[in-house]
Amino acid sequence: MKHFDYFEFDSPDVQGSGQLMSKELLSKLDQVREMYGKPIQITSGFRTEAHNEKVGGVQKTYDDNGNVVNKGSSHLYGLAADIACTNSADRFHLVQLLMLHNIRRIGIAKTFIHIDVDPDKAQNVIWTY
Repeated sequence: MKHFDYFEFDSPDVQGSGQLMSKELLSKLDQVREMYGKPIQITSGFRTEAHNEKVGGVQKTYDDNGNVVNKGSSHLYGLAADIACTNSADRFHLVQLLMLHNIRRIGIAKTFIHIDVDPDKAQNVIWTY
């Protein structure tokens, strides 16, 4: 990666966990950063189940037999990242670049943009928090 270090994607409770991030997502994000022309701050990358629960992320759910019914947050699998963003112009520009680089799952909040490349979830969606 040219513009990021793996540690930026670490779960706060496990040093080095940023190495578990999807190479596809990191490559796309690096390309977006190249075109964006200014730093991008990662506020959340890989998450352990404990950290995901602490921050209120979607939890895994199980049926009575212990089988996973809902796999939970894409952060748990290194398939998602949250990008700090607090103004409309930057948000517009980033969303434009993310879509140009084939990011097809985007969540928009007041202070961040969630992106993921989870193939098991609905594609071509943008939601708000």
